[in-house]
Amino acid sequence: QVRLVESGGGLAHTGGSLRLSCAASGDIRNFNKMDWVRQAPGNERELVATTTDSGTTTYADFVKGRFTISRDNAKNTGYLQMNNLKPEDTAVYYCYIRAGVSTLYSDYWGPGTQVTVSS
Repeated sequence: QVRLVESGGGLAHTGGSLRLSCAASGDIRNFNKMDWVRQAPGNERELVATTTDSGTTTYADFVKGRFTISRDNAKNTGYLQMNNLKPEDTAVYYCYIRAGVSTLYSDYWGPGTQVTVSS
């Protein structure tokens, strides 16, 4: 059974940095992509960043130049380095992995980690 656990959230000041980790346990076969998604109170979930099996990375406009997504396959861990944090980055951050082949895929979510940025 695959399990994802995020860590690294907490309180930061405006302009500060945090690094989120997403540790995966279990057998993830045919990894497709990993996303970091966030949800602020009263808002819908929004995609922050994606890394694919080919190594392609994409970012939402609101984090470009500030956040970096990465993976360490040997450690089965994904990361989101967040620099120059802003109060509007305050949210619960979730990691998400899709794995599978063609239309036979599985989606995995972590429970989330809270990030709070003070002004």
